[in-house]
Amino acid sequence: MKTVLITGCSSGYGLQTALHFHNQGWNVIATMRTPREDILPKSERMRILALDVTKPESVAAAIKAAGPIDLLINNAGIGAVGALEATPLSIIRELFETNTFGVIAMMQAVIPQFRERGAGTIVNVTSSTTLASFPLAAAYTATKTAIDGLTGSVAHELAAFNIRIKLVEPGYGPGTRFAENGGARMDGLIPEVYLPFAAPIFASFANPAAVTHAQDVADVVWQAAHDTSGRLHFAAGADALALANAKGGQENRQGRHHQGSGCA
Repeated sequence: MKTVLITGCSSGYGLQTALHFHNQGWNVIATMRTPREDILPKSERMRILALDVTKPESVAAAIKAAGPIDLLINNAGIGAVGALEATPLSIIRELFETNTFGVIAMMQAVIPQFRERGAGTIVNVTSSTTLASFPLAAAYTATKTAIDGLTGSVAHELAAFNIRIKLVEPGYGPGTRFAENGGARMDGLIPEVYLPFAAPIFASFANPAAVTHAQDVADVVWQAAHDTSGRLHFAAGADALALANAKGGQENRQGRHHQGSGCA
């Protein structure tokens, strides 16, 4: 029976992905900064661990407690929307600590066991902001685009040890806690002088033409985790798929490199 460790499982895409893998018969290690036992089913195949990806001691403790795993899903992330001019460097660093350095820390923590075993898979969940440019999301986009580039590069070295790595690019999910989780962080990031520019953008957020649902992401993460081809990019959600197609088609985003064919 396969075992997956998923970061950021307290809500949204991570929570639904944990439920999906559990429903498919996997052993699931669902991690979150503040563990909650009431949001996931009680099962011998479901474990909930505390994990703050920005703290090395927390990463080390979670990896030790988890034991051997077959799949790492880097889903934990935080967001902020605002004008770059008004975004303090402290906020930008906070975004990078979780969205970029936290992902790297988790990868470095699991790669040794995957390399020694000659098998393993990593799925990095990024964002549709890597598929097209969005206004008022510069800092957040930078953190996710960094992981896009990092994943494509590291795929080459990991393939030498039969380790697969994939990118899942979800679209906008109104049903997630993105705004709620980033509320305090985003206070004051839209100065008054920017309001005429920002108002129609926020209005469009309230009435999107297409959105991403949590199950969309869970389904695509499952697909990516089991893909044995050299495909790297997997858009998730109707809006993200539309962006990927506009960028040249989902199929044309495959095959930038050849990965190994190890099992998830």
